[in-house]
Amino acid sequence: MQTSPHSPELSPTKRALLALQQLQAKLTDLEYAQQEPIAIIGMGCRFPGAENLAAFWQLLQQQQDAITDIPADRWDLAKYCALDSGQPGTMQTQHGGFVPHLFEFDAPFFRIAPREAISLDPQQRLLLEVSWEALEHAGLAADQLLGSPTGVFVGICSIDYWQRLLARHPSEIDAYLSTGNTHSLAAGRISYVLGCTGPSLAIDTACSSSLVALHTACQSLRNRECDLALAGGVNRILEPATSINFSKARMLSSSGRCRSFDASADGFVRSEGCGMVVLRRLRDAVAQGDRIEAVILGSAVNHDGRSSGLTVPNGMAQQALIRQALQQSRISPAQVDYIETHGTGTALGDPIEVNALGAVFNSGRSVAHPLILGSVKTNIGHTEAAAGIAGLIKTVLALQHQTIPANLHFQTPNPQIAWQELQVKVPTHPIAWQARNTPRIAGVSAFGFNGTNAHMIIADMPLETIESTPIAPEPPPYLLTLSAKTETALHQLVLRYGDVLAATPDLSLADLCYTSRVGRVHFNHRLAILTHSLPDLQQKLTLLADGILPPDTLKGQASPTSPASLPPPLPHLPYSLAQAYIQGSISTWHSLEPTKQRKIALPTYPFQRQHYGIERT
Repeated sequence: MQTSPHSPELSPTKRALLALQQLQAKLTDLEYAQQEPIAIIGMGCRFPGAENLAAFWQLLQQQQDAITDIPADRWDLAKYCALDSGQPGTMQTQHGGFVPHLFEFDAPFFRIAPREAISLDPQQRLLLEVSWEALEHAGLAADQLLGSPTGVFVGICSIDYWQRLLARHPSEIDAYLSTGNTHSLAAGRISYVLGCTGPSLAIDTACSSSLVALHTACQSLRNRECDLALAGGVNRILEPATSINFSKARMLSSSGRCRSFDASADGFVRSEGCGMVVLRRLRDAVAQGDRIEAVILGSAVNHDGRSSGLTVPNGMAQQALIRQALQQSRISPAQVDYIETHGTGTALGDPIEVNALGAVFNSGRSVAHPLILGSVKTNIGHTEAAAGIAGLIKTVLALQHQTIPANLHFQTPNPQIAWQELQVKVPTHPIAWQARNTPRIAGVSAFGFNGTNAHMIIADMPLETIESTPIAPEPPPYLLTLSAKTETALHQLVLRYGDVLAATPDLSLADLCYTSRVGRVHFNHRLAILTHSLPDLQQKLTLLADGILPPDTLKGQASPTSPASLPPPLPHLPYSLAQAYIQGSISTWHSLEPTKQRKIALPTYPFQRQHYGIERT
């Protein structure tokens, strides 16, 4: 029991000393709360050439270039693209990075009517899908967030679909134009679908939007405004106007590639994408048993102020920004191994950024241990409002896979960068980044052409928080639960699980089944598979894929009117639970799990997309 400083048994001196000690403890707790690390516990993404996290890492690892010709469903290349940059109404480039399923969307899954879906910005569609996948990746059942103080923070700046809808005759404007395209609804709709009550913000700081959204989410978590947060950004390119504008401003690369740090860098290439992460305060994430992907140590946001031009970067402001992020993270520059730069590949921006990094990180760094610089834009282009989240997800994957990916299109170093004076390196081949006793630390930068800059410091999981004692799994049989809103989606989910088991035969069966129960929303079309081993489960999934119901497998459609009663405790309890699950008596498993296993990454929901959209005329 803590002694009170007001206790009459203490002398005045001891009471004063005890009061000071308790005050110091409160100040220490307050300081920690203001700088508390934030855990990344789930991620989801769509980027050019990558439909999910695994595909994104494969693209980076294999040094793939995802830039293509502008698709025909965006605009007429012959009409809007010209080599002569002076020709009115045209752009110099015919390249970009694009994400498929522009107008394909699973509206029924998100309880959106077809008429409303037609007016729904493809950016909002991407955000809904990727946010759901990020929650599933975190092993969080979305229906458990109803009424929770979960925050949503979205970086978004494009208005292409709104422009397209407004270009029609006024008689074609429907009731869903504003709710489908207003930026505030991009965040608000996610909160509405999940039933969350935490802060819900859409943030537009141009190219730094998504990283500013992450920074804001971290601050909100530290201020106890929310206990969980979804944060990220999105970008879709539908109309030629912005590309024409950027081309006239000489921002776009005529070669259609971001050649970051190279002498031939002549601008950036526009691209699409969406990324979302799930965040929780580190202490809470450890207490909840979350799988921690990485830790955000600190972040900072500032503005260039009055630089030499409205859209011209300010090197001194970038230095101040990074120093502030380092100070909040309570680390020294020498502890940082890697910087995922803004790195657009512009003749003006690259030298300013790299020289600013050198001013911060050069001191105390040897030639043998240079600061590694990279830019995901060399792989997928500049995703604009989603650029910061793309760089962050790349960096988290690099930590997990212990490899820094190669930087593409780097052949001749930009002569405007003082390479001989800087202890920096741009990798042209993958570099090993092995785990060690001390944290591996990286920085991620994003700079908006409005002058707003953001920098974030992330690290791998602190060793002191790693589970030291293995969790003893329950004895078999194990119960795997799969569910979907439609029979077709359930079949596709079976195929996805079969693919994962074939690719990762060393999975923990106990963890897999546990996550399938507590980490997913349970829909009406259901499967319950009792299994003793991974090979047995693989065989049963293969049979199910062929339309054959294996032994010890139950399949059915849960009745929404089933009583919420639990089965009686029987000697063969797993089978009894499987029956109750199929019948619909079990919709949540949290109170039924006798022991907590580890949550692992499992296949995400197979959305059943249909076409909703207004084509260009």
